[in-house]
Amino acid sequence: MSNEAATATTAEAAPAPEPLPHGLGASLPSTDAGAKTEGTFPYAADLWAEGLLWAAVLRSPHPRARILSIDTSHAREMQGVRAVVTHEDIPGEAVHGRGTADRPVFASEVVRHHGEAIAAVAADHPDTARMAAAAVIVEYEVLDPVTDPEQAFDSEPLHPDGNLIRHIPLRHGDPDALGEIVVEGLYRIGRQDPAPIGAEAGLAVPRPDGGVELYIASTDPHTDRDRAAAVYGLEPERVKVVVTGVPGASADREDQGFQLPLGLLALKTGCPVKLTATREESFLGHVHRHPTLLRYRHHADAEGNLVKVEAQILLDAGAYADTSSEALAAAVSFACGPYVVPNAFIEGWAVRTNNPPSGHVRGEGAMQVCAAYEAQMDKLAKKLGLDPAELRLRNVMATGDILPTGQTVTCPAPVAELLEAVRDHPLPALPKDTPEDEWLLPGGPEGAGEPGAVRRGVGYSIGMVHMLGAEGADEVSTATVKVQDGVATVLCAAVETGQGFTTLARQIVQETLGIDEVHVAPVDTDQPSAGAGCRGRHTWVSGGAVERAAKMVRTQLLQPLAHKFGMSTELLQITDGKITSYDGVLSTTVTEAMDGKELWATAQCRPHPTEPLNETGQGDAFVGLAFCAIRAVVDVDIEIGSVRVVELALAQDVGRVLNPAQLVARVEAGVTQGVGIALTENLRTARGLVRHPDLTGYSLPTALDAPDIRIVKLVEERDVVAPFGAKSVSAVPVVTSPAAIASAVRAATGRPVNRLPIRPQAAVVTGQ
Repeated sequence: MSNEAATATTAEAAPAPEPLPHGLGASLPSTDAGAKTEGTFPYAADLWAEGLLWAAVLRSPHPRARILSIDTSHAREMQGVRAVVTHEDIPGEAVHGRGTADRPVFASEVVRHHGEAIAAVAADHPDTARMAAAAVIVEYEVLDPVTDPEQAFDSEPLHPDGNLIRHIPLRHGDPDALGEIVVEGLYRIGRQDPAPIGAEAGLAVPRPDGGVELYIASTDPHTDRDRAAAVYGLEPERVKVVVTGVPGASADREDQGFQLPLGLLALKTGCPVKLTATREESFLGHVHRHPTLLRYRHHADAEGNLVKVEAQILLDAGAYADTSSEALAAAVSFACGPYVVPNAFIEGWAVRTNNPPSGHVRGEGAMQVCAAYEAQMDKLAKKLGLDPAELRLRNVMATGDILPTGQTVTCPAPVAELLEAVRDHPLPALPKDTPEDEWLLPGGPEGAGEPGAVRRGVGYSIGMVHMLGAEGADEVSTATVKVQDGVATVLCAAVETGQGFTTLARQIVQETLGIDEVHVAPVDTDQPSAGAGCRGRHTWVSGGAVERAAKMVRTQLLQPLAHKFGMSTELLQITDGKITSYDGVLSTTVTEAMDGKELWATAQCRPHPTEPLNETGQGDAFVGLAFCAIRAVVDVDIEIGSVRVVELALAQDVGRVLNPAQLVARVEAGVTQGVGIALTENLRTARGLVRHPDLTGYSLPTALDAPDIRIVKLVEERDVVAPFGAKSVSAVPVVTSPAAIASAVRAATGRPVNRLPIRPQAAVVTGQ
């Protein structure tokens, strides 16, 4: 056989190339994954403009003080300084804030937390801007800060709106109901920081019409635009927000305090102004998870069935309200967890203090109460002599059960199935089966402890979160799909924060229209609003809007063909770029059917309405719920108190898997964030002063701290009211994993473990 013939034979025998991932259910890769991995993705800190000035912000060194005077003359006289702005230079409204706008852009009469902004400077060099900010002279009368949230009830008002932000007294069932077995507990949850990979940054560019454009990593651009316009005294159409690359977001990108000074300086100087926050400024400026104090009393009968839950929940909102009202509603509503509780009496408060501000962080409210109610379930199991998983299984809720808010659980709630899956998953090998030199001791690979002091523990937790907004929030998103020359473009103001919306939008259009090449346009406020990027909103409402728009385009595409062949569009299908009829008579490509035309459609998605909780905490406040069960295995050195998470086995209710690889990544990221909450992350303060606003003093989990994560089951029971039937996946592992880890440490040590993060002294066992 000749060489040419051999080559031809080999080519003919070669297998066909694997088709690229396509449509819903495929692991379609993110279009920006390569750029982010290689470090070439453009973030806000990379922006540049001709004639650029640099901004710096002066922040309060005190958690509480009266401002007697502000002298900016020295800063203004410095060479290279182009502008200095304070509260006196704000032409419009002087406050901002998510949820409740009660936070000054610049402090005027008083400062209410360490790091509060007082003035901002624009200069021709970043060092000049920082020196000029430091040259602003502020005379303070330092006041005693109120840092204990329990003292906030009786202290003098720290804010014109008072110290109490919200009180929810939930009443459900019989207040006189009692159980044969009663357990009580007091729990404390620390202050977690979002700790973004990249600190906040942005660029403001003045417009010829007297307006301004803000290039920022916003997760809710239309809300940011409207607040900025109100502060600048401009009509909203004269302020444009352009979303730059968002390096992940779980609250830090939602703080308006970094954005607003930029526009003020750009409008005052007539030049582009850029601000890149230092890591210290990032810690001091944005919101954090609410530190929480929780008191619980659980009643159960002799068989372990829950009879009544009583609880008091106190959220420390810090200096300003922000989204504390929403966080409190979640905490009170989910205070009993995913369990059937016929009688529940919960008191919840959110109060102002002089601590750093709190706000929206993934799973807010739900995470704190999960740690407490699961600790109570462990106590009940111990007192009753029951296996902790068995006690939970006797009480788990299911579809059709009633929440303590009086709302019926109408969505899929396979809680028992989730818990059974993690309970029955094989346990990891015990250390005794591993050579001692291969051990990963608590404390790291070179752990200081001795193998003989290590105890293993297994613990369980079940968590729940709500999806979308709650209590009457108008959840709506708008999307446009355009198709021309075989290419589809999606326009939707849903911001890609790392949750994978742009990938999902491409998959939806591929699935609906059979077009491989799909582009998602950059986001700005010239597009209709899509709302904030949190609580799975964009998968539900923005994905739903994209699907509806794509289906409208599909109808436009198929109607002429259906009319020509005398059939309905329902008898035509689009697969792999080809349009075929049910009987095979029609077969053509999408490109041929388009015939050079441009098709487009715009659609909205709005889920069913909710209602605010009433004066007794009752009401249909939530659109949907998502659930998760985790079994944690930990090794604890009982002599030094160090903890290593060996394995976290997880089962989750996801509705429908839209992108397997993306879903696994989101779940693993959420679980790892929960490890930080459980063991290391706590932004410590001393009388309101942040002690270590840096990544040295604030301990994030590293790759060495990440446990073996086993996703043992994903329950795909579709929620019929959700587009595609999918549920939010990121928040509920964050909520559930800290409680599971604490449960495992309790099992290993016999100690109560009533505080997160778990301090070493809480895991030390004496007398061993």
